[in-house]
Amino acid sequence: MIPRLGWYVHHHGRGHLTRLLAIAPHLDAEVDCVSSLPAPADLPSGWTWTVLDRDDDGGRPVDPTVGGMLHWAPVGHVGHRSRLSVIAAAAAERRWDGMVVDTSVEVTLLARLLGLRTVVVTQPGHRVDRPHMLGFAAADTVLAPWARGILSPPHLEELGEKVVHTGGISRFAARGAGGTRTDEVVLLAGSGGSAVGPAAIRDAEKATGRRWRVLGEGGAWAEDPWEALVSAAVVVSWAGQNAVADLAAAHAPAIVVPQERPFEEQRETGRALRRAGLAQVADEWPTIAQWPELIDRASTARPKWERWEVAGAPQRAAAAISDTVRGRR
Repeated sequence: MIPRLGWYVHHHGRGHLTRLLAIAPHLDAEVDCVSSLPAPADLPSGWTWTVLDRDDDGGRPVDPTVGGMLHWAPVGHVGHRSRLSVIAAAAAERRWDGMVVDTSVEVTLLARLLGLRTVVVTQPGHRVDRPHMLGFAAADTVLAPWARGILSPPHLEELGEKVVHTGGISRFAARGAGGTRTDEVVLLAGSGGSAVGPAAIRDAEKATGRRWRVLGEGGAWAEDPWEALVSAAVVVSWAGQNAVADLAAAHAPAIVVPQERPFEEQRETGRALRRAGLAQVADEWPTIAQWPELIDRASTARPKWERWEVAGAPQRAAAAISDTVRGRR
């Protein structure tokens, strides 16, 4: 019998949604998605999408962390109460067998309180605070979408077999990375925000003497940036999980500039990439004087991106979800 799942998709940026869509073709399940995001056009046939009320509006929140026990449960916020009520009602009415949570401690706890087998997708960084550890304890399975060994946070190692390192989950995992690279530099800016403005990008382009193409915030949005990734001489990127997985899938010569994120998520990823020699990593946006040499080093590098274990990662994630829901983990 095909299981029915709930899947919570966090609304910040597009990475959580992109990961869902990468795993979806490999998951033998009926899925009801819940999120503050609008439904994507390419949601798999038969899947449902419910848009949740926002819980981060309405002025200054009242005691949102419950004295440090949780991340976000503001007192008296109608949107917060509504979204959790909608999830609970859907779990009961549609008879969910389990739930994937990407990413929320509060939704993880709700799923487990409802008696659902629960899969949590985690992210890099120093996630050893009280709420994160509570969420990890409540989950049946924790998915870490990167390669173990290259990035092995001690707090996840302590969870033992509960953690499944899938490798980097990229929507491009099945595509071939061949092609002729040009002299162009592609900036993969994403949609999660950065501290780098248009003037800094123009100065970098001038300093390198190469044409730059900006994809994402500050440039043209590309639903499918694959051609740019496999043809660029160098890809400049932030250190988000989906961006790094796409760089690995394309075997792209890369310069990675981690951006400020909670729990040092991108900085931890950047340190791991530097240690593994997979990319040139700049802790801050390089100066005009630094750009030429940095581009030259990146363009001649031959990173062993297969170590990020992108091949088969969506399938491994889907298998871990299925095994959890069926009680095999």
